[in-house]
Amino acid sequence: MNLIFLFTDFGAEGPYLGLVEAVLRQQAPHAEVINLISDAPCTDPRRSAYLLAALSADLPEGGVILAVVDPGVGGQRQPVVLHASGRWFVGPENGLLNSVAARANMAEWRIIDWRPEKLSSSFHGRDLFAPIAARIAQNDFSWPHRRVQGPDLSGWPLDLPEVIYIDHYGNAITGLRYSSSLANKILTLGGLRIPPAGTFCSVPDGALFWYGNSMGLVEIAVNRGRADQLLGTEIVTDTLRFADEG
Repeated sequence: MNLIFLFTDFGAEGPYLGLVEAVLRQQAPHAEVINLISDAPCTDPRRSAYLLAALSADLPEGGVILAVVDPGVGGQRQPVVLHASGRWFVGPENGLLNSVAARANMAEWRIIDWRPEKLSSSFHGRDLFAPIAARIAQNDFSWPHRRVQGPDLSGWPLDLPEVIYIDHYGNAITGLRYSSSLANKILTLGGLRIPPAGTFCSVPDGALFWYGNSMGLVEIAVNRGRADQLLGTEIVTDTLRFADEG
């Protein structure tokens, strides 16, 4: 079965997610639609790019990821399709797909020249991106498009040492990939020194720590508590740094 994954900042409430799903189910009735995330960093393609790269890394090859974090909708940014690491990404060319492309061995970009008869200036996720995602899921590439070189990503950082997402538990997920070289280092953020730990239960209740999460990213958490409340909202703008213990 063909799979279409949704990565958006639409939110779980309101009509937008449902309207996009309705188009996909109508135009690709044999595809399974999976909502990967609907609260990506709101109107923030840069932070969302690192979350998208992490979340999509383990998705099955051949899958279609409809990615919409699009504050410039209706403006000059191009609608694009990216084929990278065996997966298809449909969305705006505003930086949202850059981390996926930068980490891929090969990235192929296409400009979407197709337009529907009715195109809202504020909802390309429903009117433009969803129909193209539906067609790709059915191996239909007959719609008008152009293959292009794609953006110059030579200056795009492979990692982002900042908090990019606060999850349901209040954990602060960063755009920095975990590696064993960081295992024993102290993370500093906003004047706080945060020690590493392997699991939640290895630290006392209420203790702040960082670890490598299930997506392969550095994450800051509190055992039986909320890291976002301890860190404060201003921490989102600060840069993470690592130092040796001591």
